[in-house]
Amino acid sequence: MAARASRTHQLRGGRPRPATRQGRHGAVAKGASLFTLTSLFYLVLCACVTSPVHGIKFDLEADTYPTTKCIWNYALADTLVIVTINSQLVSGDANDQRLDVDVVDGSKHNNIYLSKRNIRQETRMAINTHSHADLGVCLKNTLVRKGSAKSHVLTVDLDVDIGADAVDYNAIANQESLSGLETEMRKLEAVAGEIVNEMDYLKKREEKMRGTNESTNQRVENFAWVTLFGLVALGIWQVTHLRSFFQKRYLIDS
Repeated sequence: MAARASRTHQLRGGRPRPATRQGRHGAVAKGASLFTLTSLFYLVLCACVTSPVHGIKFDLEADTYPTTKCIWNYALADTLVIVTINSQLVSGDANDQRLDVDVVDGSKHNNIYLSKRNIRQETRMAINTHSHADLGVCLKNTLVRKGSAKSHVLTVDLDVDIGADAVDYNAIANQESLSGLETEMRKLEAVAGEIVNEMDYLKKREEKMRGTNESTNQRVENFAWVTLFGLVALGIWQVTHLRSFFQKRYLIDS
């Protein structure tokens, strides 16, 4: 009877009892864990959607003196780069043309990482960069046998994976028995490390450019002061010389 009366009193407008401290902490913990899982889900989804693509497909015609076609991508120093080239014959004879590739960079050292001749079918090459610079994959299709009236064309499928994209995370997951979420988190960790390294490089570059600007401003300021003092000294000398000249000619009183 007492329990029924208290329930009836609560339904008629009685104020409900406040939640206990333990219940509040449990609700907060559930909300925090749900927010963390949701954030991780959206982070993984964004990483999957916004992953960069460095693949390109084009036709390359053979010639006796071929022009070199270069595909450039920026890469930081000490970065793993995987270059995959797959060539397919479009027209002509495969023995009459030779596909050559050179991997270089645009730094002041002009590093040549590899040079490979007569590429057939699919070829996979791995390099490690030495400088912060644009990395170029240069291709040319040379016509070996002259005098052929037919056109010789190869279709080149080029794929350049830089940094975290060059790592085979499926093999790592199989080797370390990682789940799908753990594999994505490992990839996100590598991408975050690349972003941090790039930000450090940009910071050092900004400091270097700022030092150059400050040094240039200081030199310009010093040159301005020297010019000003020179003009003032020249003016004083001209006035003194003219006064002495006019005094010798008795044009003015001494």
